[in-house]
Amino acid sequence: MTHYLGFDGGGTKTECALLDASGKLLARGLGGPSNAARAGFEKALAGLNEAANGALTAAGIDARQVRAVCAGLAGAGRPRVVKRMMVYLVEAFPEADVHVTTDFDVALEAAVGEAPGVVLIAGTGSSAYGRNASGRTVRAGGLGPWIGDEGSAFDIGRRAVAAVAQARDGLEPVTLLADLIPNALQCPTWESLAERIAGAPDEVFPRIFPLVLEAAEADDAPARDILLRAAFSLSRIAGSVIRRLGLSGEEFVLAKSGGVFGHSEMLESALDALLKSIAPRARICHLSEQPALGAARMAMRLFSAPRAEVVHGGKG
Repeated sequence: MTHYLGFDGGGTKTECALLDASGKLLARGLGGPSNAARAGFEKALAGLNEAANGALTAAGIDARQVRAVCAGLAGAGRPRVVKRMMVYLVEAFPEADVHVTTDFDVALEAAVGEAPGVVLIAGTGSSAYGRNASGRTVRAGGLGPWIGDEGSAFDIGRRAVAAVAQARDGLEPVTLLADLIPNALQCPTWESLAERIAGAPDEVFPRIFPLVLEAAEADDAPARDILLRAAFSLSRIAGSVIRRLGLSGEEFVLAKSGGVFGHSEMLESALDALLKSIAPRARICHLSEQPALGAARMAMRLFSAPRAEVVHGGKG
């Protein structure tokens, strides 16, 4: 029996989709983070294993029945990450062709298949990736939390804590976030919050994102400003890809993917207006198909392709 497995792995969670030989979705699995560049290899491999086991167990499938695997992973632009993930997946699925690529590659697959289009990703991190009619691909963002990831849940959470700190020093207006953040994270003092952030920023900052939404809904000016800044930052990332691909005047799908989207009308209406000013003919939408399913379909297509066309390794 032939089955295909696809992974979509990021800094917060890993999703897995299992298809049968006809392309029918059999099961899904969910695991922890699999961005090795941020979570480390031990956690990343555990996230992949957890997600795969969930899907295989739900479908009653053995790993040896999987004929092709495509893993779209945040951080897979780094050769060292690709190599380590390839080794694990080849051992875990000994009968499978294995392909490791980036999370934005499988998101674009889920959005438009092999057609032209752009995907804007905002989850723990942020990036944009696109393809034009000639097949040229371009990416922007995805540089990690210390030098990039503008508009991501991590960035929004970091800006929220900075707003609280500046309000404490009398540099910025008082914000509801000063009460919401310590209460939600069970950090009664500023010192305990600072220590927790220093120890595990990837676990803390994305968790603050819903609190910013709550404060913005209550008309908290600093929270609203943070969301509007996020919209502007995300529009710049997508705009860079659109312009470099020559798509500004073209009609194409621009799909939004990731946990930042689908929660704030203010953020998305501001973002959509900015995107429309860059690409008036773009069809802006939320990604309707999970990237893990796009990864599984990519695995199926690569398995069916002539052997010379199957590429092992990530894009960067």
